[in-house]
Amino acid sequence: MANKNEHASPNDYELYIKLVDTLPIPVFCRKSNGRIKICNNAFSHIIGIPKEELTGKTIAEIVTPKQAETLTLRDKEILKTGTDQFYEASLNNADGNIRQVIINKAAMRLNDNEITGIVSSIIDITERKKAQESLQDALNEKLIAETMLQKIRAGIVIVNSDLKIIDSNLGFARLIGEENEELFETIPGLKGADLEMLVPEVILDMFHSILESGESRIERDLKYQNKLLTVSVMTIQKNQIAGAIIRDLSAPMLERAEIIERARQVNRKNMKTVQQIAYLLGENAAQTEELLNSIIESQKYSIDEEK
Repeated sequence: MANKNEHASPNDYELYIKLVDTLPIPVFCRKSNGRIKICNNAFSHIIGIPKEELTGKTIAEIVTPKQAETLTLRDKEILKTGTDQFYEASLNNADGNIRQVIINKAAMRLNDNEITGIVSSIIDITERKKAQESLQDALNEKLIAETMLQKIRAGIVIVNSDLKIIDSNLGFARLIGEENEELFETIPGLKGADLEMLVPEVILDMFHSILESGESRIERDLKYQNKLLTVSVMTIQKNQIAGAIIRDLSAPMLERAEIIERARQVNRKNMKTVQQIAYLLGENAAQTEELLNSIIESQKYSIDEEK
């Protein structure tokens, strides 16, 4: 029976070398003593050494000592067991950058199954790793943003151009009605709900206006369900996504400075309106009187400034 190698010729060997050279991934072959027998152009490119100079070199001569130590340990395993290897590693590129790669190794055998060397290929996964890290960072940021959104006392709602809710917090559900607060427990964030089914028409008009005009911000104060609300609607993505911050100015926990400032904006000269605002702040007469005096004082100072 004829030996398979009887049909091999120098031309065949040259063909094999050309085929390996055309591969876009780095490929190299080492003898059992660790010295490089052959490699392709892609391997030469990432190492930054001409192919002719790489022949006969050991891994320790072309990579950092730490990388060489890891690769050599892996080589000993495959020479001993003959088991293929597939693992991730860091590799110093010829341009000085560290690349994240996957190294594939297989034992090279003779006809009698004796292991005479190792064939290796390198797949650069740096960009994939960066994409994975970016995705994880985005997921982490999303989680942080969602957590912070729910911790904010003010009502926050974000909608798309169809006025479908993208997300909202519990503060928003509480401000627009108890039934919506219950719905929030069933549908977290009220995601996908129609805004027009939840808010008064005046707020809906503000969203329509800002989504159509692309303005950066619209603000308005209004009375709703015995509450004095200040609504700020803003553009997040022009004509596509808008959000609103809704605060209850009649809430007892609101900082006094904000109440005073809002009172000054609502009516700088009409003291009757200021008294009505103070009345809305709560049923505690002493607290109301104290806040009213603060508002009156701020009004007095602002009038003095205008004179």
